[in-house]
Amino acid sequence: MGVRLGGRRQAAEDDLALAHEINVTPFIDVMLVLLIIFMVAAPLATVDLGVDLPASTAAPQPRPDKPVYLTLQSDLTLAIGESPVARDALGDALASATNSNKDERIFLRADKAVSYGELMAVMNLLRDAGYLKVALVGLDGRDTP
Repeated sequence: MGVRLGGRRQAAEDDLALAHEINVTPFIDVMLVLLIIFMVAAPLATVDLGVDLPASTAAPQPRPDKPVYLTLQSDLTLAIGESPVARDALGDALASATNSNKDERIFLRADKAVSYGELMAVMNLLRDAGYLKVALVGLDGRDTP
């Protein structure tokens, strides 16, 4: 009977010896399937779409007593308040309108017909002049149907 127990013990050790090896084939199969899924899904997530931005429904912020409005009209001319200004003289005109206070917020209004690139060009002019606080002015979208 003692021999049989020893035989069983030897068989149990053999089973343990076989069980300690890890089969990585299913793991590799799962990883390849995930790779294929991500390769198919990644281009779908980066599709460029046309953008039609809605009107803002955010609560309007309080305005200062004498705000400085910079207007970009549909013919791409600039005006500070009601006075037209040339693009190369924008920095000097803003300095006189703000008493050389570079921390004053500039309210930028642009016509709907103005392209995004032209609006960014004007914002670059403001940044080059040292005015980093720019507020974009739009219609209140809460009143429009």
